[in-house]
Amino acid sequence: MNILELQNVTGGYGKTPIIHDISFSLKEGEIVGLIGLNGAGKSTTIKHILGLLSPHSGEIKVLDKNIRDENMRKHLTYIPETPILYEELTLREHIHMTAMAYGLIEDEAMTRAKPLLKLFRLENELDKFPAHFSKGMKQKVMLICAFVVEPELFIIDEPFLGLDPLGIEGLIELMISMRNKGKSILMSTHILATAERYCDRYIIIHHGKKIADGTIDSLREETGINGTLDDIYLHLTGDSNVD
Repeated sequence: MNILELQNVTGGYGKTPIIHDISFSLKEGEIVGLIGLNGAGKSTTIKHILGLLSPHSGEIKVLDKNIRDENMRKHLTYIPETPILYEELTLREHIHMTAMAYGLIEDEAMTRAKPLLKLFRLENELDKFPAHFSKGMKQKVMLICAFVVEPELFIIDEPFLGLDPLGIEGLIELMISMRNKGKSILMSTHILATAERYCDRYIIIHHGKKIADGTIDSLREETGINGTLDDIYLHLTGDSNVD
């Protein structure tokens, strides 16, 4: 069974479509990179998956049930490009609030959080407020809260922005560990060299349309380009740079 499935999804803001006839799926235990320029339709696709936008046509399913089903929300977690925290809550309280939202016992949440706090070097910041955190630290708080939950599906939008090199390596380690537990990850990124290191498959969106979907080897075979993911992307889109 697919963890996530998009079937011929067309949609956007208001009546104007931004994405057109998008279809793809994520299987259990996959890390899939959603690749495209800024404005290609990646964020719009993600907002439809999250149920923040309603498609003009097509269907989106999580665990074979329509995403509009409120019960489906507990099976996924979202990490946005820009950290969104509550200024009046400490890091500890953010973890507790996340646990409550997902029906997780607080003690269990804190047990899961301990190695994450250590990984991101925030174990001494539990009782501090976000006003005292840098952007990178705020991003790490978002990551900790998301990975504490351990849902079936992680959706991560531009995860490496604002993270230091150790934070990036920590995130990659976490994603691989979740994949090994059978979890699925859809990650939007334009840092293709990093994505090439650990993604199992790549979905390339250009001008709101899916133009490729496959592993690095299958994309090389399809395009005849025996190069990097950047090389394949440039060949498929005709763009001179990836932003």
